[in-house]
Amino acid sequence: MFRGSLPDVCHRFDHDGAWVEILRYDTPHRKPASRLVRRPGALTQIRVPMVSKTPARSLWVVALFVTVSCTPDTPESPLMSMEPVAVPAGTGSGEPFLSSDGERVHMSWLEEMDDGSHELRVASLGENGWTDATTVQRSDRFFVNWADFPSVTPTADGTLWAHWLERGDMGGYDYGIRVVRSDDDGVTWSDPWTPHEDGTPTEHGFVSVLPSAEGIALTWLDGRQYVDGAHGEATEEMTLRYREVNVRGEAGPETLVDPRVCDCCQTDAAMTPDGAVVVYRDRTENEIRDIYVTRRAGDSWTEGVPVHDDGWEIGGCPVNGPAVAARGRSVAVAWFTGADDLPRAKVALSSDGGASFGAPVVIDDGNPIGRVDILYLDDGRALVSWLEQTGEETAAIRVRTVDASGAVGPSGTVSESSAARASGFPRMAPVTGGDVVLAWTDATGELPFVRMARLDIRDDR
Repeated sequence: MFRGSLPDVCHRFDHDGAWVEILRYDTPHRKPASRLVRRPGALTQIRVPMVSKTPARSLWVVALFVTVSCTPDTPESPLMSMEPVAVPAGTGSGEPFLSSDGERVHMSWLEEMDDGSHELRVASLGENGWTDATTVQRSDRFFVNWADFPSVTPTADGTLWAHWLERGDMGGYDYGIRVVRSDDDGVTWSDPWTPHEDGTPTEHGFVSVLPSAEGIALTWLDGRQYVDGAHGEATEEMTLRYREVNVRGEAGPETLVDPRVCDCCQTDAAMTPDGAVVVYRDRTENEIRDIYVTRRAGDSWTEGVPVHDDGWEIGGCPVNGPAVAARGRSVAVAWFTGADDLPRAKVALSSDGGASFGAPVVIDDGNPIGRVDILYLDDGRALVSWLEQTGEETAAIRVRTVDASGAVGPSGTVSESSAARASGFPRMAPVTGGDVVLAWTDATGELPFVRMARLDIRDDR
């Protein structure tokens, strides 16, 4: 992978209508990066088939060829125009997460090393391109999972906060949350802090992070009730918990938000003028697993209520959590449901800070896998992304808008993808100028790698 600026172009030639380039990378790492180039009429992904190395300078010479198209051979989408964004992540990378501070987009990802360990890496994208990628942590104890992945979050004082998941001694689903911060743009990081103090060999993950007054606020799924402990006898119920920590390392109390939730669906959180809003998949005694919302009210949380009564009865976790975005007191929630054996991706809107929601609108194209994300555009429309099944093993990453009235715009395909779990959860973030970047794990080849596209969403109203 490369650090900082793009590599030098040593040679370029035409192959089947696409530019193919021979690139050089000065890098201490074993893995070359991929490079995106423009092909007439489409966006084209360039992959790495072979590498030769000059030992004296650790100089990678990389031959590149076309392996997959970012967009299908269809007319340009009426929803958007887009262009590829080269990323400082190499082959073997995955699980990207995006956040924005209004000026830069921050991306975290995991990258596998020669010895089987992984690095958690962070880089920031601004008007002048990417910063040098830095390593937050390298470990052979990361809990690496397609659905439960690390994050990076900026706060107003310039601090970067990152979290990852670390396996415990019992193996399996014994893993915990580790949180670090950096006050020098990711060059150095603090010692890790663990927000949960139960000490049980159970699952702690699916973390959502929000900036708070002096630090960050975290919500997570906590499995301590699956074993006996200081908290009492095991009830075998997953719980939703909350805690804050400031830049001085001072932490508030752990708070139980909901005593019984779905076991392994992502949580998400957004901030409104009234306080934090958290969405998650609930689990009733009758195994109804619909999307619920709870709001921070002073020092307590409101009782979780359904965003909509889908009535999805399912005996196990679908591993398909919701997403939430806020713009002032406007709140948008996206989610997947399989109620009545009919898969659907939906969006519901609130104009009162998440206290109530209107009837949801269906945003999929008839065969959704789910794995949603959502954000607000500068013009007040919500932009939602999801995975749509297109074949037995194939999928497409699609986006569309929903305006304040609930009217949906046309869908647009960002990229073909795999329907496999390894393709993960595409993530979006706004960039300066009103555009959006979307990052995802390309799992269509022999080795996964992170890709990104920049979307210019048209006003289709």
